[in-house]
Amino acid sequence: MQVNRRQFFKICAAGMGGSSLAVMGFSPAVALAEVREFKLLRSTETRNTCPYCSVSCGLLMYSLGDKAKNAKLNIIHIEGDPDHPVNRGTLCPKGAGLLDFVHSPNRLQFPEYRAAGSTEWKRISWNDAFSRIARLVKDDRDKNFIAKNAEGATVNRWLTTGFLAASASSNESGYLTHKVVRSLGMLAFDNQARV
Repeated sequence: MQVNRRQFFKICAAGMGGSSLAVMGFSPAVALAEVREFKLLRSTETRNTCPYCSVSCGLLMYSLGDKAKNAKLNIIHIEGDPDHPVNRGTLCPKGAGLLDFVHSPNRLQFPEYRAAGSTEWKRISWNDAFSRIARLVKDDRDKNFIAKNAEGATVNRWLTTGFLAASASSNESGYLTHKVVRSLGMLAFDNQARV
């Protein structure tokens, strides 16, 4: 192959421009995938849903550690799930900052209870929390349930308690939540997605 001086400079300029673009972050997808795979090679991938808003973007969470060897699992990287139909791998600024949310020292990780008139929160077990919620729901429903209105028509209403559902769940769990809440007679029922 014969290369004249002008062609030689064109080839050099193209090579230098391509390598400069790669250094600035515009490298081919295959190269990026190789770097990503190397970085996360020993980690465990877990699919999850972003907890921030009603969009319910899909996440890939990567953690290091092994429960079998008593090494605490630690989330080291969070990114958008490219296979998720909602966000297709993208994340908003809040979703992109989820790693700080997970590792925040102020993040509540266990149920807590504050007695009436007290200024201190006391940590309780999950069983105690569920039992307390179930007991309070039953007591309030038994006390305030309205079976019939003033005209004698059956209304089956429970007006003193409301329910706020999250939208980061599947259609099936949303359907079941709606059926359970409505079967209890609650009228004050809202969802984070407002649908």
